[in-house]
Amino acid sequence: MNCPAITASPSSCSSSSCSSYSTFRPPLLSQLSNDSQRSIVHCSRLPFEAFATTSSNRLLGKHSLPLRAALVTSNPLNISSTSVISDAISSASVITDDAKIGVLLLNLGGPETLDDVQPFLFNLFADPDIIRLPPLFQFLQKPLAQFISVARAPKSKEGYASIGGGSPLRHITDAQAEELRKSLWEKNVPAKVYVGMRYWHPFTEEAIEQIKRDGITKLVVLPLYPQFSISTSGSSLRLLERIFREDEYLVNMQHTVIPSWYQREGYIKAMANLIQSELEKFGSPSQVVIFFSAHGVPLAYVEEAGDPYKAEMEECVDLIMEELDKRKITNAYTLAYQSRVGPVEWLKPYTEEAITELGKKGVENLLAVPISFVSEHIETLEEIDVEYKELALKSGIKNWGRVPALGTEPMFISDLADAVVESLPYVGAMAVSNLEARQSLVPLGSVEELLATYDSQRRELPAPVTMWEWGWTKSAETWNGRAAMLAVLALLVLEVTTGKGFLHQWGILPS
Repeated sequence: MNCPAITASPSSCSSSSCSSYSTFRPPLLSQLSNDSQRSIVHCSRLPFEAFATTSSNRLLGKHSLPLRAALVTSNPLNISSTSVISDAISSASVITDDAKIGVLLLNLGGPETLDDVQPFLFNLFADPDIIRLPPLFQFLQKPLAQFISVARAPKSKEGYASIGGGSPLRHITDAQAEELRKSLWEKNVPAKVYVGMRYWHPFTEEAIEQIKRDGITKLVVLPLYPQFSISTSGSSLRLLERIFREDEYLVNMQHTVIPSWYQREGYIKAMANLIQSELEKFGSPSQVVIFFSAHGVPLAYVEEAGDPYKAEMEECVDLIMEELDKRKITNAYTLAYQSRVGPVEWLKPYTEEAITELGKKGVENLLAVPISFVSEHIETLEEIDVEYKELALKSGIKNWGRVPALGTEPMFISDLADAVVESLPYVGAMAVSNLEARQSLVPLGSVEELLATYDSQRRELPAPVTMWEWGWTKSAETWNGRAAMLAVLALLVLEVTTGKGFLHQWGILPS
């Protein structure tokens, strides 16, 4: 396969004003054959800073990485990683002499018991970043969230019951926080680590109150999402922005955000270690297809709102496969997106469709890698381990494996601690334009700067389908879904304005 060389003039795009995004395309399922070590091929457009000239031919199974990704990825300033850590620790020691350091870990949250499921779902769907209503209908956000959460609770309870009666996410995140605290102290950074969940206890607001009680003066915000998305990290950062603006103490507290860290060396190696370990459990490790499954987002978030999630996810997969290449592991692989909901189009290929297609292509050995998750929860323990495994076996795949989430894996935790240490000299002195050498598509910055730079169109997400089509088409499904949503909205308006209806009769809405 030939890939055209991509060139750009440095004068036409400066790194401070124009982001260079990888346009890596996931390997095509149709290119898979049983007798190839890695027959999945893809083309990658590289940013201009990676090369002056490049070959138009892409070797099978090889990767051409952007220079910034190929460098030591734990290094934010293109110098030796040992020097970076040493200098950062030295700077951090100066900072901690007269400051109280805090680290706030952000995560989604999950119901801890079956009774928590419905209120958790309400919190989830009441977030306008999950369900975005037109301005005219935004007053219906909570009634709609109540309706959906009540409707979905029974099925969701079945899923949580199958994994022990609740999500283990809080327990795992608390363990990660404690291990991170220990690692920071070992690096001579006596920081306190807090956990703030977006949709369940301990809520971000609760963590912030504890931070204030402890008198923290410098805060590092670290979302536990390796890749940045306006629907995950962005949602939590918007909440923080509102909290910060309303509190004088927080306005004066210096902070910085590490918005994504998928490119860090420790994270990449830890993921490669887990994949290598699971491959060895197969009878023929070299014949196993590595199946990266990431949480999906609506396509419009990426194409119209500028969400860097897809670009970061694809570069992350590229980096992991590059690390495996160094270990002589050259398996075929692909990337797909799971957990889509609603009638709109999400990132493709969809995980369930990709698994079915692989089965049709004769793949017999599949190793699932939950690439966007660092903790076990409903989407790994039930969706992947139960639903997708069952689908894979029905599709003709004979041997199934799954890479565990990182959890408290020591290399991973140590690398997160290094990320915190490296960020400390920048606490309270961040400016996106001054961070041209950072190794991430989304650079370090304050909450306000990051939102202004990467989520400026939050209030106006376009429709994912712009053409009317009739018949049994995906476009028709989309418009049918919209019609159904408008009908639901009309019913809710009627219920709210009249105080009568089946929602009141069932006790879903108060009389």
